Amino acid sequence: MTEATGGDRVTERRVGIVVGSRSDIAAAEKAAAVLDELGVASEIRVISAHRAPGLLARFVSTAEDRGIRVVIAIAGLAAHLPGVVASQTTLPVIGVPMAGGVSDGLDALLAIVQMPKGVPVATVGVGNGENAGLLAAAILAVSDPALRERLVARRVTQAEAIAADEANEGL
Repeated sequence: MTEATGGDRVTERRVGIVVGSRSDIAAAEKAAAVLDELGVASEIRVISAHRAPGLLARFVSTAEDRGIRVVIAIAGLAAHLPGVVASQTTLPVIGVPMAGGVSDGLDALLAIVQMPKGVPVATVGVGNGENAGLLAAAILAVSDPALRERLVARRVTQAEAIAADEANEGL
């Protein structure tokens, strides 16, 4: 579990990050790092939708009581985890497909993107935990002006770094 402090601030809004197996933990850690940077507390759990469905149901059913407001679900291959989570909660769910399987992650991407009507899952690029963290923060920032300011500052810093690259000299 990670408690984000972002300086002196600890946010009450939290993000639950769940991976289907330990092999996907690097993407979860990238999401958590972005959230930490922005002062958003998060937790990481390893729960397979197929091998531990009861544990996953407990994770989802207790999420709001634990302060979770957005869930990031990371899975490869058939990638059922994000959809199973979304089927059990009305919290926003962000799916991160992982490489491996058919066409190096295409199967996971399609499994997450093609959710049935009525059970939406937002989806980021294959293996892109960082964007999942940023999207979770953006969702929370809708009702948190201080977090919104931190997101804006991060974008400004990002743009300044690109502009300062020597390849862009004279622009």
